[in-house]
Amino acid sequence: MKFRGLIFANLFRKKLRLVLTIGSFAVALFLFAFLAVVKSAFSRGTEVAGADRLVVINRIGLIQTLPISYRDKILTIPGVKAITHNHWFGGVYQDEKNFFVQFVIDPENMRQVMAEFVVPDDQWANFRKDRQGAIVGARTAKRFGWKIGDHIPIKNALYGPTKTWEFNIDGIYHNQRPGGDEAQFWLQYKYFDENVPPVMKATAGWYVLKLNSPEDAVRVAKAIDSMFANSSQETKTETESAFAAGFVKQFGNIEFLILTIGTVVFFTLLLVTGNTMAISVRERIGELAVLKAIGFSDRSILFMVLGESLAISLFGGVLGLAFAGLVIPIIGGTLVGFLPTLILSSSVIFLGLATALLVGAISGLLPGIGAMRMRVVNALGRV
Repeated sequence: MKFRGLIFANLFRKKLRLVLTIGSFAVALFLFAFLAVVKSAFSRGTEVAGADRLVVINRIGLIQTLPISYRDKILTIPGVKAITHNHWFGGVYQDEKNFFVQFVIDPENMRQVMAEFVVPDDQWANFRKDRQGAIVGARTAKRFGWKIGDHIPIKNALYGPTKTWEFNIDGIYHNQRPGGDEAQFWLQYKYFDENVPPVMKATAGWYVLKLNSPEDAVRVAKAIDSMFANSSQETKTETESAFAAGFVKQFGNIEFLILTIGTVVFFTLLLVTGNTMAISVRERIGELAVLKAIGFSDRSILFMVLGESLAISLFGGVLGLAFAGLVIPIIGGTLVGFLPTLILSSSVIFLGLATALLVGAISGLLPGIGAMRMRVVNALGRV
């Protein structure tokens, strides 16, 4: 702290260079935070997946269906507590850009299996009685300004000629898990089954089942796949976390992409800040030599240079993360339905600050060591 005056005086010696360096740092930290938030959003489904849940899909792939009759057969397997089924709906509301996830659900068993989705009992009761009823996530309801009682038309061309399906908003669900999905739209299976072509009737897109214990997962998964082996519609059963991870991979290797960009950002910061500090030290070799001549120790010189570098990185990091805190919620709001909820968590902020300080320490270390080892006579002779 006793060198604070000298450190700040040297920082503001070249104001334009300081502003540009801090600005570069802030932009890089904003990019770092945004990438970390996107990675966290994509991996959140894997992290919050129920350990006591399995997903059963057609062995060929998710786009192939399974008979609805599989439900009762799977329930006979010891260890299975409850089971529900889903279908992808894939309709469009008003315009194709208004994308949001729509699932055909089994209202009789949905809440027994997916307990994290919370719907008031009265709303759920109305939904079950209304063949054209729908339950919508809180984020999607807010996005379109929907409220309970609204009548919503959704166009769908996946199941025959383009048709407008009419729905009544009977309820709004919330997710009790922090950052959980609140962007889905649910419609009733019976309404769906009545209006699809014959080839799609009495089918399920996939099954989700709840186990008595997570320890039963491997045994039950093998039992299900063995039960339907060599049938016309074989199954692939896996844990919910494995299913979520596989779904994310359909978007590409997000983790590798983000890691690559993050590495480039890190080394770019290192080069920018290191170059700034090297130039700064070179410009004031004479001043540093005078300080050493009047009694400043080598360690003091090193600490001063490191202090300047850390101050630049800290200011730039805080500015970039503060900007991320303001902008990421706005970006997340515009991408509702396309990306999971974007949350700038405290862990991302801590990691960003730690990265900034690490870059500051490394970039100031080499110029600082050079200044520390500088001999007074040689330095003054170069002035």
